[in-house]
Amino acid sequence: MSDVVTHASPLWVWTGGNSGGTWHFMTITGDAGEAIAVHEAMRRLEFGKGRGFGSVKVRATIGATSWNTSVFPSKESGGYLLPVKLAVRRAEDLAEGDVAQVELELL
Repeated sequence: MSDVVTHASPLWVWTGGNSGGTWHFMTITGDAGEAIAVHEAMRRLEFGKGRGFGSVKVRATIGATSWNTSVFPSKESGGYLLPVKLAVRRAEDLAEGDVAQVELELL
């Protein structure tokens, strides 16, 4: 059975890279971030190696919208970053600065 964590935080935008594109993220910190870190450490111990960049596969749900993605460790926050794609933002009527409640099933 997978672990499930919930967290609420505002969406924020990162702009950059070679393409100059923009990406929307939620920062997962606190108890939820700690639970993800423990899950990642246990998977590393179980399989002898971690996933690329320390990422963790998740099934994310905001409102009625679910999708499979990964969360990535953030040195700045000490937590994890969840990318929130355009289809999810449209379906849940979310924009930069909106606080969203996310449920993450840790896979």
